[in-house]
Amino acid sequence: MLRYFAIRLGRAAITIALVVTFAFIVLRLSGDPAQIILGPEAPPEAIAAFRAAWGLDDQLWLQYFHYFGAIAQGELGRSMRDGRSAIELVVERIPVTLALTLPALAIKLCVGVPAGIYAALHRGSLADRVVMMLSVAGFTIPSFVLGLTLVLVFAVKLGWLPSGGQDSWRHAILPVLTLGIGGGAVLARFTRSAMLEVLGQPFIRTASAKGVPWRDVIIGHALPNAAIPTVTIIGFMIGTLIAGAVVVESVFSWPGVGRLLVVAVANRDLAVVQCILLLVAATMVTSNLIVDFLYGFLDPRLRQTVGKAA
Repeated sequence: MLRYFAIRLGRAAITIALVVTFAFIVLRLSGDPAQIILGPEAPPEAIAAFRAAWGLDDQLWLQYFHYFGAIAQGELGRSMRDGRSAIELVVERIPVTLALTLPALAIKLCVGVPAGIYAALHRGSLADRVVMMLSVAGFTIPSFVLGLTLVLVFAVKLGWLPSGGQDSWRHAILPVLTLGIGGGAVLARFTRSAMLEVLGQPFIRTASAKGVPWRDVIIGHALPNAAIPTVTIIGFMIGTLIAGAVVVESVFSWPGVGRLLVVAVANRDLAVVQCILLLVAATMVTSNLIVDFLYGFLDPRLRQTVGKAA
């Protein structure tokens, strides 16, 4: 058990380090922050002074070691735009993003899981076809298209809801629905597939042949086994609570972490972008790590497989 958890923790640490390294290199190869922040008309002396003040004139490998050294000390840098701490800018936006993503996650779970279970138990019926048609539509439509469609219908045509902003709870309805519909569709498809696979297993037929009531077969045998692959999707959705809101926050002008990331990338505000990417990577890795731990408790065969592979 300890070896299984140690291997998972080591892989999580390596994943975060690789994400941070990739973001560091790509951001510095994508453009000069001094040119973007100071503008094309800035004199060369001002650009040189800016680069020297922020350490951008050092060799790339030296900047890299300085950055990792700062992370080890808990320092994630300061915004090149206003000099504020990057982590402070990000932390103050997290509650704004969670105000969208947590209700959206609740919609995904309350709609996607029951719909997938119902469709699997009524395979081939009209209800099954309707659920699958809606789930395919929700899965394939891009979030920005869905968001703009909702704005067109409920804000422009009907005038029931505001099209953007954060002034009241009514402003959150459309972005929450945009996030919840797509995720619910994905969860419904995976839940249905997992249930159908379990329902076709021999132990389900054996339990039915022994006279176990069908309801007890579903609750006691099918649902617990179908929950294992479904937990993976739910864990991924929890891990993308922040990253998944980038497009939706831009469409609805919602001032959360996703919106901050878009602005910081456009301005080449390196510290802010790196801080957000580190937060996203840590969130996703942590959620996947929790799912792995749950797997280790639920299915001992996984611990044995990992131990042999190591």
